[in-house]
Amino acid sequence: MSDEEQKVVPLRPQKASRASEQKWGKKVMDLGFCIIPSLLLRGQQRLGLNARQLAVLLQLCDFWWDEARKPHPGKKLLAERLDMSERQVQRIIAELEQAGYVQRIPRSAPHGGKQTNYYDLSGLVKKLQALEPEFRAVEDTAKAERKAVSRRGYKRRPKAAKAE
Repeated sequence: MSDEEQKVVPLRPQKASRASEQKWGKKVMDLGFCIIPSLLLRGQQRLGLNARQLAVLLQLCDFWWDEARKPHPGKKLLAERLDMSERQVQRIIAELEQAGYVQRIPRSAPHGGKQTNYYDLSGLVKKLQALEPEFRAVEDTAKAERKAVSRRGYKRRPKAAKAE
């Protein structure tokens, strides 16, 4: 090992394993993963998404790795993954577009041929950002209550009646 190599400090010890690998297994995680905000799952009902719409959004999220590069899977691939027909996927995407979660952007090849659409998910992002303060307030209140209960001698005070 050269002097330069000896001076390099690894960012993570080689023997340390990631929590996701411990949970799911290294071979499973080696096939890839998708990062989605938990608020999408927790807020599904508040967002008005049915199970099929959520499934399509999750599939689109699996193709969206870079904010600047919009996902562009084909309807055939989405249909295969979801065990739906291409027409069903097309209808669900139209519903998501109508509700403002997705925007389809046509894509064409340099020679003029048609390619799979880009899917702009900025509508979904905006809707999650709008929902966040409400979920944050509930979470902060619950956290404060847990913290207060853990203090010795804590007694919950009854809420004062509002003056009319």
